[in-house]
Amino acid sequence: MQIHNVDQAAGIRRLNHPRPVRVIAVTSGKGGVGKTNVAVNLGVALSRQGRRTALLDADMGLANVDILLGLQPRFNLSHVIAGQKSLDEILVEGPEGLRIVPAASGIQQMAELTPVEQAGLIRAFSELRLPLEVLIVDTAAGISATVVNFARACQEIVVVVCDEPTSLTDAYAFIKLLYRDYGLYQFQVLCNQVRSAEQGRQLFEKLYRVTDRYLDVALRYFGAVPHDEAVRKAVQQQRPFVTAFPGSPASQAIQGLARKIDHWPVQDTPSGQLAFFVERMIQYSAEALV
Repeated sequence: MQIHNVDQAAGIRRLNHPRPVRVIAVTSGKGGVGKTNVAVNLGVALSRQGRRTALLDADMGLANVDILLGLQPRFNLSHVIAGQKSLDEILVEGPEGLRIVPAASGIQQMAELTPVEQAGLIRAFSELRLPLEVLIVDTAAGISATVVNFARACQEIVVVVCDEPTSLTDAYAFIKLLYRDYGLYQFQVLCNQVRSAEQGRQLFEKLYRVTDRYLDVALRYFGAVPHDEAVRKAVQQQRPFVTAFPGSPASQAIQGLARKIDHWPVQDTPSGQLAFFVERMIQYSAEALV
């Protein structure tokens, strides 16, 4: 498959000179580590702190974001691809002003878009009227081609792990793949469902030691979220735990992590533009088919 419209897409991006947006992938080497819950609550926490934030549900077919928040969106990214809706029209407002991009059923089409559809999707993101500061991309779990493509297209990659041997093994495999095959070397590690801050740090150190020995990557400790009964209760209520139980340990931890993001360097480059993120996602999806 040919990769289309690089010059045309660049021209579309220049039309609006969009402000830089921080694009963060939240991913994991395996399922069951609480990745989507982290992504949702991190997004809500950022919104509560005054950051204009959106969450892209990029987990094909599962729509876990909708389930966690009790949402039933009428439209998704496939309607934007078809030219039936603008990006603004499919956005769903979540708690604390967090905007949700329901994308699950549209992501599958990404690698097979026609040149016209590619340009239309890039234009849709470049013409987004809602001013954004942060876009969180909740990928599927695992190391599928789609997950890899999303991670490559984002500026920052947060890898969520928990205290299970398979979680660390799969996280290492994911980091190794992105480094050796695509040259990505910067990763933020978030340790979830830990019993203490010390356990979170120890979990990170385990992963750090093996990556430091075999890979030339920069692994950074984003932080830890404790195991908390409030998380389970919030899931049952289909509410984010940062709003349902704002004083809970997990909520306090997530809000602290959201504040840390402000100290990450912002890329004031084309890679900080939403349209450029989509263009790269299309390009990498097309390359995977060649």
